[in-house]
Amino acid sequence: MSGITTSGEKKLKLFSGRAHPELAREVAAALGTELVPTKALDFANGEIYVRFLDSARGADCFVMQSHTAPINQWIMEQLIMIDALKRASAKSITAILPFYGYARQDKKHLGREPISARLVADLLRQAGADRLMAVDLHTAQIQGFFDGPVDHLFALPLLADYIGQKVSNDKLTVVSPDAGRVKVADQWCDRLDAPLAIIHKRRDMTQANTILSAEVVGDVKDRVCVLVDDMIDTAGTICAAADALFENGAADVIVAATHGVLSGPAADRLKNSRVSEFVFTNTLPTPAELQLDKVTTLSIAPSIAAAIREVFEEGSVTSLFEGVH
Repeated sequence: MSGITTSGEKKLKLFSGRAHPELAREVAAALGTELVPTKALDFANGEIYVRFLDSARGADCFVMQSHTAPINQWIMEQLIMIDALKRASAKSITAILPFYGYARQDKKHLGREPISARLVADLLRQAGADRLMAVDLHTAQIQGFFDGPVDHLFALPLLADYIGQKVSNDKLTVVSPDAGRVKVADQWCDRLDAPLAIIHKRRDMTQANTILSAEVVGDVKDRVCVLVDDMIDTAGTICAAADALFENGAADVIVAATHGVLSGPAADRLKNSRVSEFVFTNTLPTPAELQLDKVTTLSIAPSIAAAIREVFEEGSVTSLFEGVH
């Protein structure tokens, strides 16, 4: 007999960058493990240094980093972490992106624009990632940008079940904030057994986060409307959509979104909005000024932990989200 056989067992190791360590610790606790100790620091000129304090040789490594502000720093840190694991002889490297940076730049709207979502995927692959795991990508086509397996996780079951426990479905109307989110809103309707309405928006394509007009398609009068979206950034468009619903006779408006980006004037807009509750997951850290009574944050950690376990044990991630696409 030639060769050498070993009785070694598979090893799972979970690593976290510095962008959102609280979520990573929750995921580790759900898995029944701990984060790998890591030394990470910034040099005076802004360069990032990372060194892992445990061996990664032969391990299935999962690298968590949510691309929050300052987004470019945290993307670069994740790339450096992946490169370090590749050079440390990791068996496999899965990049976990609870929030995928640059996801909104997934196609060209005007001439001479980049497709930055594709660039991020290319950078992760070149750094050494074998697999991606992300929560509620802005568009499903981003899965095709990465040359390898992509596990697309969904927050819909978590968010919809929370709303379903708060509001009776005979009073509820699910509202898509634009035509692009109708498919997702329709899945909410199926899960909550509620009717659908749509906000028809005309955007100013020359300026980010700018809406020229919004009109409601569907009956929302005297209904509790739940506006569903993948992310809320400056909150200008979602608050304008809520105003349109109130103008059309809505009794109340609840906003549910996976990613609370919440940049710039978002804090003031949420505080001053007539929306009764904003519901997010913790894919991104919630700024201190937005820890308000009307802001609810649900933990996505159990879903991420379950997906990690399925990947590690060579099971089915799809089975975790049956009926959600």
